[in-house]
Amino acid sequence: MKLAFSTLGVPGLPLPQVIALATANGYHGVELRAHPEEPVHLDMTKRRRAEVVREFADGGVEIVGLAGYAQVAAPGTDGPVLDELRRLLELAGELGAPFVRVFPGAGPEQRGEEADATAARRLAAAAEQAATLGVRILLETHDSHRAGVAAARVVARVGRPEVGVLWDVLHTWLAGEAPTVTHAALAPHLGYVQVKDVASAADTTPLALGAGVLPLAGCLDTLSRAGWDGWLCWEYEKRWYEEAAPLPGLLGEGRTYLEELSEESLDAAG
Repeated sequence: MKLAFSTLGVPGLPLPQVIALATANGYHGVELRAHPEEPVHLDMTKRRRAEVVREFADGGVEIVGLAGYAQVAAPGTDGPVLDELRRLLELAGELGAPFVRVFPGAGPEQRGEEADATAARRLAAAAEQAATLGVRILLETHDSHRAGVAAARVVARVGRPEVGVLWDVLHTWLAGEAPTVTHAALAPHLGYVQVKDVASAADTTPLALGAGVLPLAGCLDTLSRAGWDGWLCWEYEKRWYEEAAPLPGLLGEGRTYLEELSEESLDAAG
């Protein structure tokens, strides 16, 4: 498994410093939050996009993906959502990012079949562009579709390899889904996995990995037994929790924790 962290944990940090953190702490890649607050966003100039590619190449760090904010199951017309998806895919293609993250985002009045159909229609409409650019769109297990079985239901309906799922372990846990159940649903569609840790369902302030209650050992054991060797990305949600400890001081121990869990899982898998 390859290790990465998300820039959500270091909001607004200049990319050279992000790359330096990755190399100093033994991470192979970085997930870039694509947002106007961040160095990477949809309105970047082509010149700046090319500079970002060079910065990561020179640092020997991979761009795992772009964490976008398009909501593919949201109420309303398709046009604005598809336009945002188009721009995200173009940005990912120019940065050499293999994945783009999107959210479900269905409203409370639009759950079930209607939300699934809306999300699948929009994802299918963007799939051809994704294929042309060599980018894969990942629907995150989040909000209205936080369970793996719910996200998998949508992408299976699309039926395109360019559309998969991003497994956020917090949200599948909040949905009451065991790692084995999540993996069974997502295995045909899995892009990569976001790991994190929190104190409880009522207190989701980010903690150091292993300091909370999320079933990280169970997740890695399930992935190892399946022979999965993709990205594990630590999404430390510092942006939303000012009181959380700074991520840079936790990165080294977090890498060690994930490596040890991975080794234990591989040993157990035989």
